[in-house]
Amino acid sequence: YSNIFIPMKLEEEIKQKTFNSPYHRLTLNILFTASWLNTQMIRVLKPFGITPQQYNVLRILRGQNQKPASVGLIQERMLDKSSNASRLIDKLVEKKLIDRKTCPDDRRQVDIKINHKGLDLLENVELQVRQMDSVFKSLSEEEAKLAGDLIDKLRG
Repeated sequence: YSNIFIPMKLEEEIKQKTFNSPYHRLTLNILFTASWLNTQMIRVLKPFGITPQQYNVLRILRGQNQKPASVGLIQERMLDKSSNASRLIDKLVEKKLIDRKTCPDDRRQVDIKINHKGLDLLENVELQVRQMDSVFKSLSEEEAKLAGDLIDKLRG
């Protein structure tokens, strides 16, 4: 993916030479890197007319294997828990990428499913998203696994 900018060391990026502790530097580095990765994802998704949060909802719905999902299920599985799942679902319905129907067994519940247009878009998007793997080209597969494991450990 040609528009991806590989950042420098954190100290150079944020123009700060010292930190209170290694933990302080780690915190800032994770926040900075998350923001940087999100910016890369926005660039990849923009030509498809969807946001990273909408992409996340589409992926969750695809993972349901055509079983309907509730708004609550989508919200609990989202990467960004602060996102408004109802609003995201409304936008995806407007774009005709998902279908929303009242549940026949419980009229208070709404069933949400990805449709063929949504699945096709997701397939095309993921060809581009996979190219984002190149941002990690400085890491071996073993290092990438270790980094992921350490981040999991950090979250406890």
